[in-house]
Amino acid sequence: MSPNESLGDAYHRATKYARPGGSAVQPVAIARPGRHIDLPPPVTENGAGLWQAIRTRRSLRDFDPSRPMTPAELSQLFWATQGLTFHPSDDRFRASPSAGALHPLDTYLVINRVSGIPSGIAQYDVRAAGLNLLAEGDFSQEVAAAALEQEMAADCGVVFIWVAVPARCKPKYRDRGHRYIYLDAGYLGAQLHLAAVALGLGCCAIGAFLDDEVNALVGVDGETETAVYLSVVGHVR
Repeated sequence: MSPNESLGDAYHRATKYARPGGSAVQPVAIARPGRHIDLPPPVTENGAGLWQAIRTRRSLRDFDPSRPMTPAELSQLFWATQGLTFHPSDDRFRASPSAGALHPLDTYLVINRVSGIPSGIAQYDVRAAGLNLLAEGDFSQEVAAAALEQEMAADCGVVFIWVAVPARCKPKYRDRGHRYIYLDAGYLGAQLHLAAVALGLGCCAIGAFLDDEVNALVGVDGETETAVYLSVVGHVR
C-alpha cells in the first residue's frame, strides 16, 4: 500500500487478476464521445411475469453465434438495468438502486452481434437512452481472452462491462464507497439476468477477468475508472 493510496483503492488493486508475462490485449483506439446510435424505446409495461423469470433463471453459457440480438432487445436490457424511471432530466431515479443515488457505474458494451448495429465497443448514454459507439471492429476474441479465455464472451451477442467511477461516491462515503460500488454492480447484474430471461435470452455473469485487459478494451485507466463486473447475453443454442 503506497503512502497516498487509500485502503479501498489498495484492496481493489491487490485483488486484480493479471496475466503472467504481461497483457495480451492492446489498448483500443477509443473515440469519445463516439458516434451516437439511437435505440428503440423500451417497453415499460406488462411483459413477462417477475416470479416466472426468477424461477426459470439460470446461468447459460452456450450461445449461438449465428443468431444476432436485436436493437429492441438491447434497449430493453439497458432500460432494465440503468433506464430512467422518473423524469428524463433526473438521472438519479433508475431501474436499479444505488447508494445515495450516486450511480458510480457506467455501462460499456462489447458488441459482437446485434442486427443493424456495427460490431465494436460502445457506452450506454443513460439520459439519451442510446449508445455511443467508441470503436468499430470485431473485439470478440479480445474480450474472451480478457475473460480468462471464456469463449462464451466471443459467442454471445453482447458483453456488458460495468466500469466504476469511485470519485462519484467516495466524497460522500469515503473508502466505504468501494463496498457500495460492488453492491451496485450486483444489482445491475441481477436485473440484467432477469430481463434477459424475460426476453428469452441467455445470460451469465463473469467475475473472473483480467482487470487491466478489460480496462484497455474500453479505454479506461483502471484507477479513476475501472471495470468491476462483466455479463454476457445472447441467444442460446
